Amino acid sequence: MLALAVAPGVMPVTSLGAQAAPTAAPTAAQLDSIRQRLDDAEAALQALREQLATEASTALRTRSRVSLEFSGLALMNVLINDERVNNVDVPTFAAPAAAGQRPGGLAMSIRQTRLGLAFGVSEVAGGRFSGDVDIDFFGGQQPSGGGRTFPLVRMRTVRGALAWERGSIMVGQEQPLIAGLDPVSLATVGIPGFASAGNLWLWLPQVRGAVHSTGRVRFGAEAAVLAPTSGEPNGLFDTNFDAAERTATPYAEGLLRVDWGEDERPAGITVGYHNGRVADANGVGKTSSAVAATVRIPLGSRIELRGEAFDGQALRGLGGGGIGQGIGLNGAAVRTRGGWAQLNLQATPRLLIGAGSGFDDPEDGDLVDVPVSPARLRNATTEAHIHWRPAGPIVLGFEWRRTETTYSAGPNTNRHLNLALGFEF
Repeated sequence: MLALAVAPGVMPVTSLGAQAAPTAAPTAAQLDSIRQRLDDAEAALQALREQLATEASTALRTRSRVSLEFSGLALMNVLINDERVNNVDVPTFAAPAAAGQRPGGLAMSIRQTRLGLAFGVSEVAGGRFSGDVDIDFFGGQQPSGGGRTFPLVRMRTVRGALAWERGSIMVGQEQPLIAGLDPVSLATVGIPGFASAGNLWLWLPQVRGAVHSTGRVRFGAEAAVLAPTSGEPNGLFDTNFDAAERTATPYAEGLLRVDWGEDERPAGITVGYHNGRVADANGVGKTSSAVAATVRIPLGSRIELRGEAFDGQALRGLGGGGIGQGIGLNGAAVRTRGGWAQLNLQATPRLLIGAGSGFDDPEDGDLVDVPVSPARLRNATTEAHIHWRPAGPIVLGFEWRRTETTYSAGPNTNRHLNLALGFEF
């Protein structure tokens, strides 16, 4: 019989037919732990199924079964003016003092609350279609004992856009193509900041077309046909053609642009041209024209510079150009120039601090200056603001604004304080 010698400290080799020792069976405690983890996973999966089912059943959808996004900003403004102004809620220029009337006061308003609807369809004519509607309650107030507490709904913008990789078409109501940038503010929502002090802003029906390159730096060209408007007020229900509409000539605008940066930190520069016609008191058409530029440039990771500048004539219809004076002395188109700039610091993710200034300076010789309605020779606004989002949807803001409007008798100055309290959804 053959024997194998085994060196000391070395385990003997088992025979080929030998089997390894069986693994010990799991204990009762281990089985209970596995069952508990399976039960927890099944419960989590069931909760996820219920959540998805609830979202699917409660999602707001259009008749065509496209999901609709509903958003808004509920905003109350507490405001103080120390002088007489053209609009208490959002003053754009200081008005001459009225004899025997206390010039300033305090008010509270919810008229700058906004509501929006938006949707998108990914495959339409080889591109993506998007549409949105934006309304607020700044359309005036119903005559009543409540006054400002019965605000009227107003349409701000309505846009339907079809976009491809290198171009787009838009039909709707939007700001002038040449001046599509506004300052940041929670105090000037109903009328964008620096209106009548360098900001051409009025939302107008229009058709736009654009082409652009792709890449990190994008170059583009845009053109638009806009509804003509002279900025004259219309009746409560029955409307008539205004001085621009009577010329039967639409406004036309063109724009060159360069954009760069990401969605979170967009940057761009635009240069555009505006042309149209406005009739004077004798029905003679006068040219409405402007050259305008906008800039939006991040400075580092937390600071942004934005602004606008223009030079033109008869620009009342674009949102108060010429301090709301379009056709002046002897039917002259009022020449004017203006601009604004604002610097914003994102101090923390929830705290924004900023300040800005703007002006509008018409040619004095083009203006009609009479005692009943004195000409506004120059208008300048300076502002500083703080926006704080302390938690969740809550938003708070404070803004100080100084507006100086110059008349032939001298300047009138108003100081406006605005505390904004609201929530976003």
